[in-house]
Amino acid sequence: MAQFTTANGTRLHFTDEGTGAPVLCLAGLTRNGADFNHVAPHLDGVRLIRLDYRGRGQSDWADPASYTIPQEAHDTLALMDHLGLEKAAILGTSRGGLIAMVIAATAKDRLTGVALNDIGPDISEQGLKVIRNYIGKNPAQASYVEAAQFRARNWVQFRNVPKERWLEEVANHYRETPDGLVIRYDPKLRDAVLDAGAQPAPDLWPLFDALGGLPLALIRGANSDLLTPETAAEMQRRRPDMIFANVADRGHVPFLDEPAALDALMQWKAKL
Repeated sequence: MAQFTTANGTRLHFTDEGTGAPVLCLAGLTRNGADFNHVAPHLDGVRLIRLDYRGRGQSDWADPASYTIPQEAHDTLALMDHLGLEKAAILGTSRGGLIAMVIAATAKDRLTGVALNDIGPDISEQGLKVIRNYIGKNPAQASYVEAAQFRARNWVQFRNVPKERWLEEVANHYRETPDGLVIRYDPKLRDAVLDAGAQPAPDLWPLFDALGGLPLALIRGANSDLLTPETAAEMQRRRPDMIFANVADRGHVPFLDEPAALDALMQWKAKL
């Protein structure tokens, strides 16, 4: 198991596979590196590095006050230093894309490109409300099978998803115990997110604009409740060269192995 220790003593888990141009995979808010299991087999010719943020997956839990995007950006750069990487591209899902934008604004010379999975600089309040409702809580379902069936019935923004995929997803997000399903992250992440939400929302468009000059792709779930069509259109207006895919039958977030998503990622990869 690959780990490194940050300057403040937190051990972070990562995986490092393949050879070629390094691509750092940064997952969503409550998720971990296994989120990229579906797309990894399609990314030939790259060195795929996946990080579990502090408090998530197989990384140490830490002071909840450190569960912030700036700290996670710092941890990402620390991983690059640990691996001796001067530069890397980032494939960022949701929160991972926000981390990529922070790095673009603060350490752009470390980046060779960014691909954003269903995230932009303007985040829908509807999507944020959904996140605040579930974060830090164990699901009501008692087993992987029940949780997979619940998603198949109730996640109406996703269509044409095989039941095996839902089973893989819930196994990644939860641990199955005799007392029911348990989240694979520190429940105190909820406190950090709610505390951040109590502050005035910053203008993130300057962070997006900091991506200028880098190969850029945006993959959006056509039914996303976090990234609106209007925000995606403004991102395209500001970056006419941005590779864009609007993935049908997907909400927040696409799995990234859908044909439209893969086509966008292949175009992006060729530009790194």
